[in-house]
Amino acid sequence: MKILIKQAKIADPSSPFNGQTADIFIDNGIIKSISKKISEKADKEISIEGLFVSPGWVDVFAHFNDPGKEHKETLESGAAAAAAGGFTDVMVVPNTHPALHNKSGIEYIAHKSKELPVNIHPIGAITKNTEGKELAEMYDMHASGAVAFSDGLNPMQSAGTLLKALLYVKAIDAAIIQLPDDAGINPQGLMNEGIVSTRLGLPGKPAMGEELVVARDLKLARYTESKIHFTGVTTKKSLEYVKQAKEGGIDVSCSVTPYHLFFCDEDLSEYDSNLKVNPPLRTPAEREALQKAVTDGTVDCIATHHMPHEKDSKVVEFQYAENGMIGLETAYAVVNTAVDGLTSEKTVELFSLNAREIFGLGPVTIQENETASLTLFIPDKKWIFTEEDIKSKSKNSPFIGKELKGKVVGTINKSHLTLNKL
Repeated sequence: MKILIKQAKIADPSSPFNGQTADIFIDNGIIKSISKKISEKADKEISIEGLFVSPGWVDVFAHFNDPGKEHKETLESGAAAAAAGGFTDVMVVPNTHPALHNKSGIEYIAHKSKELPVNIHPIGAITKNTEGKELAEMYDMHASGAVAFSDGLNPMQSAGTLLKALLYVKAIDAAIIQLPDDAGINPQGLMNEGIVSTRLGLPGKPAMGEELVVARDLKLARYTESKIHFTGVTTKKSLEYVKQAKEGGIDVSCSVTPYHLFFCDEDLSEYDSNLKVNPPLRTPAEREALQKAVTDGTVDCIATHHMPHEKDSKVVEFQYAENGMIGLETAYAVVNTAVDGLTSEKTVELFSLNAREIFGLGPVTIQENETASLTLFIPDKKWIFTEEDIKSKSKNSPFIGKELKGKVVGTINKSHLTLNKL
């Protein structure tokens, strides 16, 4: 298939064409030429005003529920949602049934996602069944294609087990991903502990439950000289710990979710179960600290924490609703709307370059004779997100009906072209 992109601004610091507006001609998944004007005949011509093109985006933490809970999401529907959101690569959590805790689980993902428009990278479980007790076969999983290790939605509670895991992954130069949450501190909490939780009469989860885990795990990472990544960081204190650790030479990185940048605990006054997430939405002050950390470089990348749920898991009383929301289709627009003055350079770092470097996914660049892995987007376009825009099997999004700024046009990944309706 021959594709011609007309007059797109290239946002890729590693490309000699960075910052230039040019035509890009792609033939059979390879970028054949980039120049001011190309008149080659193409099967598909993309010409949109205000178009930007960047290396393909990466999501570092999404749940595709396959195998085991395919009524929520499948690899196919998850890939469609990811491509619509501008992602060419997605790292999927191991909390499936059975868990991705051995070689065959990783091979299943690799085999089943071969023909999809998105590269799906499995995250291997640290422990068997993600139970936090006995270490899983990390070396074998890495050899079969696991790009990092995590117990996903079940944060590692045992310092001793995590210490062993951090030592173990040094041999294969992989990172441990931790969702920082001390399960022993108010496990029945349904939202952030504070004035709003008291007013709404809901049990709260204190920010301390996150900060304790971040502080502890940074000490473990320093002791082992290993790589750790915190995902879903929500508090100013956690960010300060991470910043200090980076300055102190610890190999640490972190990601935030789009929804923690957009919403705060005050938005829960209607008891909208789509806003029930873990870690919970924090105060407006914490949200502001997150937004600042995105622009100042403390936050390395964006993690959608895409958690699809069917109606029966969400349209129930708040206390019985499952945690999480879908987020792939809206990720870029939400971050671009929530964070003032987000430049195209910063967007590319947050959505693509940093994650590729942290997790060793290999560099992608917009140059001639390179494989095409591209995301097309319009930063200034305002649009209203509707249910028709959802490609996921589940519809649990609080962004339906909201006006957002920044529209993903589509992706080109090897020979796969995905375009959204504009």
